[in-house]
Amino acid sequence: MTVDSALHRALLAQSRGCLAGGSPLNAAILARAAADWALGGPVRRLMAPWAELDYAAQLDAATPIRLIGALHELALSGEDPKLSAAYAKGDAEAVWAAAQPAMLRHHDRLAAFMTHEPQTNEVRRSACLVGGFLAIASETGLPLRCFEIGASAGLNSSWNRYRYRLGDVDWGDPGAPLILDADWTGPPPTIADDLRVIERAACDRRPTDLHDPEQRRRLLAYVWADQPERLARARAAIDDALVHGVTVEAADAVAWTLERVAPQDGATTVLFHSVFWQYMPAASQAALGRAIQGIGARATSAAPFAWLRMEPSAATMMVMEVRLTLWPGGTETVLAECHPHGASVRWMGA
Repeated sequence: MTVDSALHRALLAQSRGCLAGGSPLNAAILARAAADWALGGPVRRLMAPWAELDYAAQLDAATPIRLIGALHELALSGEDPKLSAAYAKGDAEAVWAAAQPAMLRHHDRLAAFMTHEPQTNEVRRSACLVGGFLAIASETGLPLRCFEIGASAGLNSSWNRYRYRLGDVDWGDPGAPLILDADWTGPPPTIADDLRVIERAACDRRPTDLHDPEQRRRLLAYVWADQPERLARARAAIDDALVHGVTVEAADAVAWTLERVAPQDGATTVLFHSVFWQYMPAASQAALGRAIQGIGARATSAAPFAWLRMEPSAATMMVMEVRLTLWPGGTETVLAECHPHGASVRWMGA
């Protein structure tokens, strides 16, 4: 392995991405991790399972995110007091000074954490998706049946229980415990005051059980440590999900979609996901695509089917596109471009 490896470049690229995304702490940690990897330090051993992946595979596997998530989770656990104290200060030099010995002392724990693909379950992504749900309801005039795949803990499955500030327009329950906003540009989305969700379900290959403190901590670990407002939103969404008994079924997305999702007269059936597609193997992507097309082929004007997703654009991982395909007809529309964490939305609409 040379210093100019795909993994090394991925660490540096994600460092730049974190800086652009408003996390100077994670940017600094990853820059130091890249240098440590080059010198053969503890990062090299910890990331050995991904060392031979090419650059595209590094990004698809989110290998740098696994590392910063693992370190943050260890800090949140309190099992390494020096690392926890350094994170509490938010000082990158202190965090890295504590992280290097922590990677040696807690290697097995960190390595085990990193085997699980990242599950950010960023609830602010609902501020990107909500315009799509409103467009579907406005277009079809029917109540919605919502099915989320790759749902993690299901925080975005509760999208219609939140309050939104979408530019100059507000939508949602005024008494909602969580208010989501974004730096909104473009026209406001179509507002459907009579939107109703009459059914919801969700699945994930490895769902997060919010009743388990360790799994709640894992979810929070993927929220960037120097963005306290995101942590506060995540905790509020977790509390709301526990109150409403949100559940996520453990299932393969393809099999679950084929079994559970079908058009139904008198309602619009919606399959949706966010920042999920990239983590699927190519064969699974193809199988899910065929399943979705098959469901769409059975849709009618009395039983429409919509596929709503927020996934990376073809150009860059740092820009997400909100796309909607609606059947019958299968017309596809790019509704918006947005920040990966939902901080900004450039709405283009239907």
